Amino acid sequence: MPKVKSNVKAADNRLSRKDVGIGTKQAKKKAAPKDPNKPKRPPSAFFVFMSDFREEYKKENPNNKSVAVVGKAGGARWKSMSDAEKAPYHAKAQKNKLAYEDDIRAYHKGLSEGGDSDKSKSEVNDDDEDEEEEDE
Repeated sequence: MPKVKSNVKAADNRLSRKDVGIGTKQAKKKAAPKDPNKPKRPPSAFFVFMSDFREEYKKENPNNKSVAVVGKAGGARWKSMSDAEKAPYHAKAQKNKLAYEDDIRAYHKGLSEGGDSDKSKSEVNDDDEDEEEEDE
């Protein structure tokens, strides 16, 4: 009986490589650590609506523990709403967006300013050691 060659081993090797994600969005995301001081993006109009809707839904259905059911009910309600009913949520989302833009500008301005001194910490420490040697 002739042997049948398969590419299963080659496929397994490609999957088990450490750097499979290199060049993808996930790899780029891992490379850059998140700054905890960076302002969070504001919620969209739908998410502003959902925060209000969740509270109403929990009052009406206190025994419901399913997040999926609440999400589906909120999505269905959002789709059935007219533009006039959605307007307050869009206004609130726009207000949050403007506040976020101000915060992000201030955040970036703070990053660009950096420290007060042009010297790095090691250079500052070197100067302190030099002064101590001169005093002796």
